Amino acid sequence: MPAKSPVKSRSKTVSRRSAQGKADPSPHSVVSEDLRWAMIAEAAYFHAERRNFALGGEVEDWLAAEAEVDALLKSGGGTRQ
Repeated sequence: MPAKSPVKSRSKTVSRRSAQGKADPSPHSVVSEDLRWAMIAEAAYFHAERRNFALGGEVEDWLAAEAEVDALLKSGGGTRQ
C-alpha cells in the first residue's frame, strides 16, 4: 500500500457551479481529504483481503478503491444529508 503523503485538511467546502448556477460539489469537497484517504485505504484493504494479500496487486487495489470511494461520494452515498 502506498505511503500516506502529508495532506492539509480543508476547513471550507469548495464547490463548482453547474451551467444552471447550482452548486455541484466534487467528491473531494464533500468530505475532508483525510477522511477520503481513510475510506480509500479501508476499501483497498478489503480488495487485498479478497486476493488473500497476494503480492503484486497493491496499486490496482488502491486505484479500484479510489474509484469506488469517489463514485460513492459523488452519488452522495458516503455523506449524511
